[in-house]
Amino acid sequence: MREDHQAELDRHFAWFEGRLPPRPARLVGWLRKPSSRYARIPLAILLIVGGVFSFLPVLGLWMLPLGLLLFAQDVPVLQQPMARMLGWVERKWIARQRAKSAQ
Repeated sequence: MREDHQAELDRHFAWFEGRLPPRPARLVGWLRKPSSRYARIPLAILLIVGGVFSFLPVLGLWMLPLGLLLFAQDVPVLQQPMARMLGWVERKWIARQRAKSAQ
């Protein structure tokens, strides 16, 4: 079952990565590699902590879900909820794009 959630998470990451500009897409691709684990985990923790302190200037709430997504690459318990969240965001994105093109 873990492989299913990991595969779904990877599919969503690849979908979003394909919509990013080239430089951020390369960074996300590098962070997703298993060899980048020692960079990914501290970055995820920093983003989560930054998201918790989003009331401070410069830090924002956007950091929390991004940190959780990176952390989910290595923590199986987070993979299913993050895959669901990414699925919801992907569906909303597609619906918004369709609504924009219909206007």
